[in-house]
Amino acid sequence: MGEEDLKIRNNLVIPGWELWFTASRSGGPGGQHANTSSTAVTLHWSVTKSSILDREQKKRVRHRLKRNITDDGVLQVSSADTRSQHQNRKIARERMAKQVKKAVKKRKRRIPTKPTRASERRRLKKKRHRSRIKKLRKPPKRDDWW
Repeated sequence: MGEEDLKIRNNLVIPGWELWFTASRSGGPGGQHANTSSTAVTLHWSVTKSSILDREQKKRVRHRLKRNITDDGVLQVSSADTRSQHQNRKIARERMAKQVKKAVKKRKRRIPTKPTRASERRRLKKKRHRSRIKKLRKPPKRDDWW
């Protein structure tokens, strides 16, 4: 059974044939039901073999999601939130889409700014003030007594 395509953004869709699920027994809610049925779901996607990402995007995804990526380059997202395997599949798909969308996004480069002249003056004024306060804490020198 082929999976449905997973939309990340308008111009980025993971084809269903690149995704696959595995099911396992869940330790979550469900009591006796959880002990006998495989409701926990793990969604897999091979980032390294993916046809939709360019080299730079793959690098970003591998770097930003390295905790969830195996040595083979397969991204794994799990869900055992509900008693229903169908619901857990939906949750895993949503989680993967959210993670990949965030990882693929190019971060804006920070432009370093220079402090304003007024802020520099305020900073130096505060430093002088603190310096005076600390000087007043010291005992007077012997030369000052006479």
